[in-house]
Amino acid sequence: MQHQDIAWDLQAPFTIDITVRDEDTDRLGHANNVVYVRWLEDVSWAHIENLGMTWSLHEKTGKAMAITRTEIDYLASANTGDHLVLGTWLTDYDGRFRSARQFQLVRPSDGKTLVRAVSTHACVDMKSQRPARAPKEFAEILGSAVVAGGKGL
Repeated sequence: MQHQDIAWDLQAPFTIDITVRDEDTDRLGHANNVVYVRWLEDVSWAHIENLGMTWSLHEKTGKAMAITRTEIDYLASANTGDHLVLGTWLTDYDGRFRSARQFQLVRPSDGKTLVRAVSTHACVDMKSQRPARAPKEFAEILGSAVVAGGKGL
């Protein structure tokens, strides 16, 4: 699907397409807030894997970027059957431990932005779950993917 007509907050997002399913909705009949968090995780993994930060690289280095904070602004609701496009950008990387990511969820049928979110991440050792310096491979991938103009750390 073409996404050039969407008014993105930043240029050239990495995107995934989403169709809201019945099981994504809550008693109010719209997508439940926990589903949005899952979608943010889905697009984050798809993005870093697309950049070359695959699960096998995580296993090889023994390191991962763990979410330390997520801020979500719910601007409008999504309903069963809605087609949505979720865009993301890496907006900051300190070169050692921390990175930041920005999200925008859009319903193309009316051009409405439903959600804006920001998350921050810290590199951790996968065994100890303790903070650790990002491996060289992560630093190269994350550093080269940061876009200007976003919300940073």
